[in-house]
Amino acid sequence: MLFLADSLSINQTSHPNVLTRFEPLTLLSSIAESTSTIGLAATASTTYSEPFHIARQFASLDHLSGGRAAWNVVTSSIEETAKNFSGEEHLAHHKRYERAEEFVEVVKGLWDSWEEDALVRNKETGEFFESSKLHELQHKGEFFSVRGPLNVSRTPQGQPVIIQAGSSEDGQKLAAKTAELIFTAQNDLDKAKEFYQSLKGKVEAAGRAREDVSIMPGIFPIIADTEEEAQAKYEELQELIVPEIGLSILQNYLGGIDLSQYPLDGPLPEIDPSTSNAVKSRFDLVMNMARKDNLTIRQLYQSVAGSRGHNIFIGTPQQLADVMETWLREEAADGFNVMPPLLPEGLDVFVDRVVPILQERGLFKTDYTGQTLRENLGLTEPKNRYTT
Repeated sequence: MLFLADSLSINQTSHPNVLTRFEPLTLLSSIAESTSTIGLAATASTTYSEPFHIARQFASLDHLSGGRAAWNVVTSSIEETAKNFSGEEHLAHHKRYERAEEFVEVVKGLWDSWEEDALVRNKETGEFFESSKLHELQHKGEFFSVRGPLNVSRTPQGQPVIIQAGSSEDGQKLAAKTAELIFTAQNDLDKAKEFYQSLKGKVEAAGRAREDVSIMPGIFPIIADTEEEAQAKYEELQELIVPEIGLSILQNYLGGIDLSQYPLDGPLPEIDPSTSNAVKSRFDLVMNMARKDNLTIRQLYQSVAGSRGHNIFIGTPQQLADVMETWLREEAADGFNVMPPLLPEGLDVFVDRVVPILQERGLFKTDYTGQTLRENLGLTEPKNRYTT
């Protein structure tokens, strides 16, 4: 599955890979035409979008791709984004997630507008659809009032796959109720196992089966023939980080706090989490990294600028396969979001040298027999709420 992140605001010190970036759904629609099996996951914000737009766009991508679309649900974390959408202030963290929960509920309702066999296309009678199988949503809630129905028919997957990328308490609550894949930043095995069990428990508490949700931490692999070569490659990449950009990325993770007044080779100052409107899980992760390893501000931004706070692996293909196997077998992960430091080189190395080892161990498929992304991920097709 190709997973595209997104950002809705930039400034002079933004990471270069977000300064000029295509809108994900447009890009994936193009990629869909030249691919046949790869899943296509796009990030879209529930804070700066409307449910009808998102439902229509992802349903369209699912049709265009033959059932390979996935929506990565985010609430947006950068304060400046509000000013690109006629606002001055970002919604408070808990309000963003309350809006997101209702947003996803509306989108899923719109995806059910058309029953599976609603389109009859009868040439003899001229009947295009069966009116009793097209449904208005008639949703009225705190944030949205949406009549429906959606003007895109039932998609090949029934509904596109839902991904959720938040690990805070609010994020986990949303994921447990709505998501099928969880993208999370976990860089410690024991904490990853705790997160895994906690979230699976929340999934069950929400009335779903544990296997309805797959947890997929990000991993940032630096791979070479020897550990020494991999470490040298990592250090070379670290030297390429522009201090101003690295500091800006760190400040965004900490809710926009200005760190320029502090020495880069000094410790991170105490920051009251209640004053931050950033992504709570990423804020906590970065603060824990700083405290656990006694990192200076410079060391901290070097750690997060490339990997975005995800698990950095430095070593050989065999060692990476060992780490991934441990995480899978000890229930710290159901899969991984692989984030190569360089493209296409980093992806080629992973596919050519790590995947075969995982396949030999029975941890990676050798073939995909499904027609849709859902089928290849082992996810069931959601039942249309109007189908008896």
